[in-house]
Amino acid sequence: MSEVKQIPAKDFHKIDLGNATLLDVREPSEALVRPVDAAIRIPFFELSKKMDSIPKDKPVYVFCSTGDRSEQVAEILADRDYDVYNVEGGLDAIPKICFIDAKGVKCPGPIMKVAEALKSVFVGEEVQVEATEKAFLSDVKVWCQRTGNELKSLSEKDGVIYATFVKRDVLPAPERKEFEHGKTFVVFSGDLDKAIASFIMANGAAAMGRSVTMFFTFWGVSILRRPEKVRVKKSLIGKLFGFMMPRGSKKLGLSRMNFGGIGAKMIRAVMKQNGVSSLEELIENARQKGVKFVACQMSMELMGITPEELIDGVELGGVATMLGSTEKSDLTYFI
Repeated sequence: MSEVKQIPAKDFHKIDLGNATLLDVREPSEALVRPVDAAIRIPFFELSKKMDSIPKDKPVYVFCSTGDRSEQVAEILADRDYDVYNVEGGLDAIPKICFIDAKGVKCPGPIMKVAEALKSVFVGEEVQVEATEKAFLSDVKVWCQRTGNELKSLSEKDGVIYATFVKRDVLPAPERKEFEHGKTFVVFSGDLDKAIASFIMANGAAAMGRSVTMFFTFWGVSILRRPEKVRVKKSLIGKLFGFMMPRGSKKLGLSRMNFGGIGAKMIRAVMKQNGVSSLEELIENARQKGVKFVACQMSMELMGITPEELIDGVELGGVATMLGSTEKSDLTYFI
């Protein structure tokens, strides 16, 4: 038999979700009003039927709205040798503050974590962020200005940046064009360093809620190639181009000091050591955030690249598609 431990409601946001199980014993109607997505949901009166679904390999933090039902559930679990904590006072006692730990995350990671966490925060609630990326000191100010959220405080101490802002529901002015802040990236280069820069900026723009289109042309198309060989019918010239061009993002070289691929491996190792997302992670993050990937069909035809050789989620387009995107953007980058 274990003993029930107590955790103050104010420390709820500090629970390490990677090493803990959250158990929500509220009724469905209560959870609908204030959802906690990371929790296992088992209403109080269904506990006896579903107790076996609660893992024992990690501490279990039980909560309800007021802390009464969760305390009873915690005692039941403790009797069955669970390492269990009761959230004192329940969710009603938790200060309406969302905490985001972005320490050790490199640009554009902190802003991306903020944008993702904001989806589950109610308008008017506070968000506290801790980060160690120096650029975040400037980024969070600009991000709040451009997204309409209210920055309450910003400070730095012992290498950690502390930011607090309030989520605001800012609607665009009626006369504002929907594409006023769209961003278009024309990715002409197939160099690793330039590809990384392109996707860092694209992810940052997407995290600010902007519509982002990336148009890949000529050597930039190689970034979108699948790493594995795809059997398709090609002309002799197409086969030669396919052989000479990098097959996927992992085969890209640096624009300078590549040294036969050694430089690219070195920069990837340094990025990993410093906690910077790899190009492949940046590509996947951009895709998840709705960044539009467009491959220049003319470039593909010239270089003998077929649609089957591209990664999932890539559209085909031409100069009109690119120009249409730039006309709906306030900035266009040619990289």
